[in-house]
Amino acid sequence: MRTYALGVVPAPPRLLGSLHDVITVRDDLSFLSGYHSPQVDVSVRLNTNESPLPPPPGFVEELSKRVAGVAWNRYPDRMADQLRQAIAGRHEVSPDQIFVANGSNEVLQTVLLAYAGHGRRVACFEPGYQMHAQISRVVGADVVTFERGPDFALDPTRVAEFLADAQPSIVFLTSPNNPTGRSEPKEMIDIICASCDCLLVVDEAYAEFGRWSALDEVADNRPVVVTRTFSKTWSMAAARLGYLVGPRAVVDSLWRTVLPYHLDAVTQLAGILALEYVDEMAHRVAAIVDERERVGLQIAELGLEVVPSDANFLLFSSGGRDASAVWSALVDRQVLVRDCSGWPGLSGWLRVTIGTSAENDVFLNALKEIVNE
Repeated sequence: MRTYALGVVPAPPRLLGSLHDVITVRDDLSFLSGYHSPQVDVSVRLNTNESPLPPPPGFVEELSKRVAGVAWNRYPDRMADQLRQAIAGRHEVSPDQIFVANGSNEVLQTVLLAYAGHGRRVACFEPGYQMHAQISRVVGADVVTFERGPDFALDPTRVAEFLADAQPSIVFLTSPNNPTGRSEPKEMIDIICASCDCLLVVDEAYAEFGRWSALDEVADNRPVVVTRTFSKTWSMAAARLGYLVGPRAVVDSLWRTVLPYHLDAVTQLAGILALEYVDEMAHRVAAIVDERERVGLQIAELGLEVVPSDANFLLFSSGGRDASAVWSALVDRQVLVRDCSGWPGLSGWLRVTIGTSAENDVFLNALKEIVNE
């Protein structure tokens, strides 16, 4: 190494055979694979539980007008005050009980960063939403799982025993549950809170389609939070907007954990505007629920088992056939559903999102052909 008047000239960089010669991913992440939902070029996509309809007429035009007023050279409102006020007004809570982020997944990640991590446990019920365990492991937490019964229900006594033994820092309860569609009994909240000293996260991504909500269980003196998303009911999957309703102390800890200016100005405007279309969204939810019942009955008439659902999707059996083969046969007929057969406790099961009436008919006709072959 030669020394010059202005300092030391470093040696040229080493040429490596592989980057892994000097740096490797954390050992506890090396076995993880990323979240994956196959996107296939087909006419009818019913695999990701999105809304089958775009936002109401006038939404995009009005949003464009509001976006024209964005100060692009300035950071967005860090605390998303106007958006939080709008969400708080809808749920009749205080804005300081609201946390917002990029989709409910970032909400979940922020909760886990604040309350989980290395040396702490997170409890999940299987089958359930895969990202609960995935994000938990990414932040370094240990994950313990409890298997549902054959009917995908949770046994209260066994749940209490499991949690009392595991003593997790966070428990995830999804209601309606993804991918089964079942709502959990509301008394499960009391059972979980009495079983361990934990933060209970009630994931309500599909609550608008269900029969009850845990929102009235949220209080400043109770360790319960509820997470929601704009991706389903509000036809805003492309915007990535989610939120949490919880005790003020929890919400404050999330604002101290999340990166600054994490939610862009356009997403904030879109969320505020969406809440001006509550009546239109309620009509859409009712229509999807009607279609869900129709589709479920017709799947059952084909001799396939269907799990009663309170969400915007249905979990159905392959009827003894290879589920992956059924999935492929549907793709051949231009219909994409979710093959759940490789998930814990779901061998032989598939999930279909409720689409438009026309899309659902295409799916049902394709499934009928496959069953009758």
